[in-house]
Amino acid sequence: MDDVILDYYRFVTSLTLERFVRLFWYFFILDFARYIFLDLLILSIAYLKKSFSHDQHDAARKRLFNENPLVSVIVPGKNEGKYIPALSRSLQQQTYKNIEVIVVDDGSDDRTSQICRDALKKGLIKRFFRNEVRGGKASAANLALRYSQGKYIVHLDADSHLFIDAIEQLIIPFFLDANIGATGGDVRVNNTGDSLAASLQGIEYGKSISIGRQVTSYLGILRIISGAFGAFRKDILDRIHGWDVGPGLDGDITLKIRKLKYKVQFVPQAICFTNVPVSFYKLAKQRYRWNRSTVRFRLRKHFDILTPDENFSALNLFASLDSVLFNFILNFYWWIYVFDMLFNFMEHTQYLLVINYALYIISNFFKFSVILLLSPNEKIRRKDFNLLIYLPLMPFYSGIYLRAVGMYAQIMELFFKKSYEDPWNPWKVSRMAKKEEA
Repeated sequence: MDDVILDYYRFVTSLTLERFVRLFWYFFILDFARYIFLDLLILSIAYLKKSFSHDQHDAARKRLFNENPLVSVIVPGKNEGKYIPALSRSLQQQTYKNIEVIVVDDGSDDRTSQICRDALKKGLIKRFFRNEVRGGKASAANLALRYSQGKYIVHLDADSHLFIDAIEQLIIPFFLDANIGATGGDVRVNNTGDSLAASLQGIEYGKSISIGRQVTSYLGILRIISGAFGAFRKDILDRIHGWDVGPGLDGDITLKIRKLKYKVQFVPQAICFTNVPVSFYKLAKQRYRWNRSTVRFRLRKHFDILTPDENFSALNLFASLDSVLFNFILNFYWWIYVFDMLFNFMEHTQYLLVINYALYIISNFFKFSVILLLSPNEKIRRKDFNLLIYLPLMPFYSGIYLRAVGMYAQIMELFFKKSYEDPWNPWKVSRMAKKEEA
């Protein structure tokens, strides 16, 4: 064992700086610079600034409770009735009380309808609607929006539940800045103990949402308000006629709000727990749908955000470029880097694989330490800490599995427009969307 370590040590110390950069440039120039150095720099600035703005936050909170606007929580879904009791209980326990809960059953074929009607009778929810024929999640959300009375709309997935002050925290930013059109909460994985796939997603969500969206929000380039837990001004939703049909609803409506020159903001204090796929097969299907949306909405439907005109916004441009560059272009370029290493440095393959793995493990442990440091309370910190043993698997999960799924999804959408054939959306709705977006 000592001889092996010594062998690797000799290899590393034999490299010139130029050679070292040539071999490991992808990690240092792209992944480390973007997701470690920049993230930590921006987070440090953001939290330093936040330490001087407590008075503004407290004043906004007072204005919220003095005005006491109605908040409509809309919950569209299919076959998700089993989650409604826990969800409604977490909403009843909120520190902010002026809430109406509207649930839409989008053509469920289980007991969802009966569970929701029971919840309605018990006063756990304010309104309940049922689509006898499934119209898709956007259709269900728009039905709820039509009957919403609130000044603010909170879109919530049925399989979620909220931290006790989540609604309050999510609405406060609207009272800090009148130009904010939408806010997104910190979505964390509830069922991390159910499987290996769920545990790895728990770490991923911490990195990409809890930290990643704080950074992009502070820079003004937040590109998505999660449908799992997001708040919107109702007047803006009415102006853009709600959600367009089709996969990728979250990114689509966020872009539409940004194009109206409204700000979108991530709120790390607003915490939502959601359930994620527990098998790698179901996870692949979910990410297959998500990754196609990068092509469908950013490179096709909203391509105009990349072109200069009278509505041009530099922040919108950078928000889309950040998504296209890191989630699309560099996804392909990583595979080019791998083939470059295999063909041009084949004699060093064992060193390159192990050293790259070590670099990504170190960076994952470092970023996970930041996640633990920023955990809002001890209970969440302990839950996150239990994921520590899965960190050695993250380079395989993020670097190979998710990249492969993402690349396949983007190729299929780019050349074959497969999102219009996704059974997640009713085929009649997808056909209509394809005509409108052509």
